[in-house]
This record gives sequence, C-alpha cells and structure tokens, in this order.
Amino acid sequence: MTTKFEEVIQSVQEKGAKETADELIRKVEGEFGSAPLIYKKLEDMPEALISHLLYKNAIGEGGCLPAKTVELISLAVGSALRCDHCTEYHMQAAKRMGASKEEILETVLIAGLLANASVLANAYRVVDPIEEPCGAACSIK
Repeated sequence: MTTKFEEVIQSVQEKGAKETADELIRKVEGEFGSAPLIYKKLEDMPEALISHLLYKNAIGEGGCLPAKTVELISLAVGSALRCDHCTEYHMQAAKRMGASKEEILETVLIAGLLANASVLANAYRVVDPIEEPCGAACSIK
C-alpha cells in the first residue's frame, strides 16, 4: 500500500487522526483483503497507527528493494520470529506481488536455517562461556 506522507498529513489536518486512520485501514483491507493484527490493535491509537504506516511506507516503498523482495524478507522475519499472523499475512502479500511457491519455500527455509543457527550459537555461548569467551565474533574450532 502506497501512502504519500503529504496526503496523509493533509488528511489528518482536514479530517482528524481517527478518520484518517480508519480510511488507511480500509485501504489496506481493500488492497490486501485484510489488515494485519497490529493495525487492528493500533486503531484505538490513530496517531500511532498513522505513524507506523508512514514509517512502513518510507521503508518498504521508498527504498531500492523491489516490493516483492521486501515482502519475502518480511515473511522470513515473521517466520523466524514464529509470528503466525505475520507469516500468513506476508506470505499472502508476497504471492500477490508475484512470488512463486518456490520463492516462498526458499524464503521460509532460509529463515529456518538462520533461526536454527541463532539458537545453536546462543546455546553454545551459554553452555561453555568460560572455555570459549568469544563475544560476538565466535568461531567454532
């Protein structure tokens, strides 16, 4: 969803934060079929929702990565963090942006690989911190 900063600010000035936030939620639902859970929870705090959406737009739409790549990264992070709602939402968004089943599977497999590596690296540091006081740059011998 593209949200132009100036248009949103003008809408807030003319209609208020609550009505602007409601319109943005409807826009997201119209474009994606549903709104993420965090958007629904932020509806009671329209300024926070508007700020979040503007920030998301600035990062996701204003950068050099293609929108499909941003959704695949979002899918990977949601998967690695074990957020079912995030994973489902970003999987559907990636599909709508043309991601193939193979790209989605590879994204989830990479997320799982990195999540597994993180668990192992953290556990290794806890299990043997005195023998291997390696800090952030640990190499296994």
